[in-house]
Amino acid sequence: MLRRTLIQSAAGGLGLLAAPVVHAQAAWPHGRTIRVVCPWPPGAANDALARLLAQKLQEKLGATAIAENRTGGAGLVGTREVLSAAPDGYTLLASAFNTAVMPLVLRGANFDPERDLEVMARVARAPLVMVMSGARPQRTVAEVVAAAKANPRDWNIAISSLGSAGHLATIEFNRRTGANLDMVAYRGTQPALTDLMGGSTQLLIDPSFALLPATGDGRVRALGIAAAERSPLAPTVPTMAEAGLPGYEFQSWYASWAPKGTSQEICGRVNALMQETMRDPAIVSRLTSQVLEPVTESIDQTKAFIRNEISRATELLRSVNYQPE
Repeated sequence: MLRRTLIQSAAGGLGLLAAPVVHAQAAWPHGRTIRVVCPWPPGAANDALARLLAQKLQEKLGATAIAENRTGGAGLVGTREVLSAAPDGYTLLASAFNTAVMPLVLRGANFDPERDLEVMARVARAPLVMVMSGARPQRTVAEVVAAAKANPRDWNIAISSLGSAGHLATIEFNRRTGANLDMVAYRGTQPALTDLMGGSTQLLIDPSFALLPATGDGRVRALGIAAAERSPLAPTVPTMAEAGLPGYEFQSWYASWAPKGTSQEICGRVNALMQETMRDPAIVSRLTSQVLEPVTESIDQTKAFIRNEISRATELLRSVNYQPE
């Protein structure tokens, strides 16, 4: 499916008024449309951040920028389009954690995300949160682990999608606690959350922006957030470290890439642009309201972060003998 949206300077994908124009520098060869490919459907955080990138590129270059949703193949369709594009700065990828681990998860993803793409900027992250069916009496992670060990047939844990950050976090949870919860795979967060509310599955670990809004009516209870600090939007939810799992930190994160061979000058300019964008108070406020945290880091810092993410994902998936599908 293809969805193209012209990004006007006054209509960012996050519902923001246009931020102040970034001081122009010499543009890379101009006169052509810059395409920001998002390999995920409209409406999600990936899509909104792709639109924001396109908006800022337009403000920076004074040229047309378009966000395109190229969906299918669990993100592989749009990713392949960027992999095969010319490295000229006119085709960019706005995606997420999934891009880094795709070859570990999908049999058809025959590329190396570190070797075959150029990192441009990591822009936002969302810590994962563990939630439980509100029908269960347990109130803490320790109580859940004790109950699951005592009556393992009464407990399972949903996975929104195989290979997701939540899947990895669940593997680590089982490993760290010895709970050995049966994992039930779904095709997306919403069906998993629906079953959690109905009581047919008991636990779920997924991004905070997807789960925290569901905790308001009692049908879903937040047990812990997989971050170093509590979220200001959910200050009563303990960190997983406070709940007894020190160092248990997982996040969904969002970044942009370019085809291999794109000049470091172009990559560096996009990185500087997005660092400035993610320091804009209006954008920080908007992201925070959506339980997203802005990220400002250099290309080298992002490369090191992604390398560590791939290493951890490889180890966790191997520990359960996961085979790409």
